[in-house]
Amino acid sequence: MTLTVGVEEEFLLLDAEKAQAVGAVDAVLAEVPGDLRGQVTHEYLTSQIEINSPPGLDLGALRHALSLLRGGVAEAASRAGARVVAIGCSPVAGPEPPVVDQPRFHQMVERFGALSPGPGLNGLHVHIGIPDPETGVRVLNHLRPWLPLLHAATTNSPFADGLDSGYASWRSVMWARWPSVGPTPYLESHAHYEQLVESLIGTGAMLDQGMLYWYARLSASYPTVEIRIGDVCPSLDDTVLIAALVRGLVATVLGDIDRGVAAPQVPHHLLAAAHWRAAHDGLAGLAVDPADQRSRPAWHVMRRLFDTVRPALTEHGDLELATILMGRLRARGTGASRQRAVYARTGEMSAVLDYLADQTRARAS
Repeated sequence: MTLTVGVEEEFLLLDAEKAQAVGAVDAVLAEVPGDLRGQVTHEYLTSQIEINSPPGLDLGALRHALSLLRGGVAEAASRAGARVVAIGCSPVAGPEPPVVDQPRFHQMVERFGALSPGPGLNGLHVHIGIPDPETGVRVLNHLRPWLPLLHAATTNSPFADGLDSGYASWRSVMWARWPSVGPTPYLESHAHYEQLVESLIGTGAMLDQGMLYWYARLSASYPTVEIRIGDVCPSLDDTVLIAALVRGLVATVLGDIDRGVAAPQVPHHLLAAAHWRAAHDGLAGLAVDPADQRSRPAWHVMRRLFDTVRPALTEHGDLELATILMGRLRARGTGASRQRAVYARTGEMSAVLDYLADQTRARAS
């Protein structure tokens, strides 16, 4: 069975001239071409903007759609006196733009306060179609040990307040301040999933189901599982590779479920440790191997993931493109590694943002 795939990407809006976030989302949205407008929206802060690809079966079509969306939003931002940058969080301090003027966002500020300081935390969400919620819950259980590696592969926020944070994903550290953020728990059934959601809302830790910020969840809006652990990726290549790997992984675990393979019940504290390692090292250091929960060089574990999903990549027609894109990621490193390389070469945070702006708007080749 071919599984649908869709992607959401959140971006930072910068002033056209200064390395400073700007609350220009309404001005940018007004400039978005009419044929793209339904796929571009607000996010939490006025210095953020989000694109949503249509769901589809073909990875090449997804790549084309994201290329049009990234390019269209970048051009709209330019007309509005801003720039669009794919980065997990701003590397420089500056005035904090207000939240978007919507009742739900004002409720979030009133209840949770300043849990997201700065101009916004920008993530990547990948949606994969599932046959039903009960199967989706079983998929979530099987995905849990692999998510730290996908976390590592998407790291793209090493700087904060003009300094190297020491983490490949500082966004992850800041995001974890929200009370409903964390590894997806092991779930007994869809009823158990719904019970936990209701309980979290009842405690006040969430306003509604939309604030369920587990690293993977059932979508509240679509018949999909939603993997939402990653920083937004700097380039189209990175995003498409992650989408291919996620779809391959979901297809693989669906096969395991059909064969009666039980999901490993990795303890929560070990998953939390694996995600900490991913946020700290990215792919430039160690990663926790799902096979035995031991730390190994991250690229050794990535090779294990690629070999695991290879049959599913082949079945979906994704193997050739995924192989090319994996080679590019191996050669260039994650967004965090690339940002550090630009800063090491130039000593200028503005050069890092210029580089990322170019990566964000680059069209598919």
